[in-house]
Amino acid sequence: MRPEKPTIVEDVKLRLNNSPFLIVVEYGGMNVNHFAELRNRLGGAGASLTVIKNTFLRRSIKDAGLPELDAHLTGQTAFVVGDKDICASAKILKTFAAEFEKPKIRVGILDNSILDTAQVIALADLPPKEVLQAQLLGLLLSPATKLVRTLNEPGASLARVLAAIAEKAPAAPAAEPAPAAEVPVTDAPATEAPAAEVVAEAAPTETPAAE
Repeated sequence: MRPEKPTIVEDVKLRLNNSPFLIVVEYGGMNVNHFAELRNRLGGAGASLTVIKNTFLRRSIKDAGLPELDAHLTGQTAFVVGDKDICASAKILKTFAAEFEKPKIRVGILDNSILDTAQVIALADLPPKEVLQAQLLGLLLSPATKLVRTLNEPGASLARVLAAIAEKAPAAPAAEPAPAAEVPVTDAPATEAPAAEVVAEAAPTETPAAE
């Protein structure tokens, strides 16, 4: 074992533990100018791009307790981590790849769950977390403290991934109502019921707000 390996692995492990997300990209074909430009853009979003040997990254991911990505760690790979929401970094990577055809997004990790390429790109189309919070706080009548607490829960980011995918899926066709059952008609005379005052309960005109 080379003497610098434990130091590199430990450093990367700490960075993984301090980041709410991880994105692995393939950087083949990128030159020095590409790297400098992409790093500047990611830096503005509080993220960083780092080139590392696959063996080091594989060991760092394992030591950090994250899901294994061995199948994706081949060839020329780099990783992106940051201190803010994953959406901003995903958007920068998507835009940069559209301009220069590189790097290619391989895989991501969010809330200890693996995201494939399509899921990371879906996140790129969402507004940053702070913008979503502001929009929802302005539109919903729910108590603000409850809404903010929900958005800050660890599973909230993963829920946004699933919501983004659900929005792209075609809506299921509405089921046709079942035919009404026929009521048999009898010739028996109706018996008279004792007179009573019947009071009809008016249906509510508004749906009560959910607790």
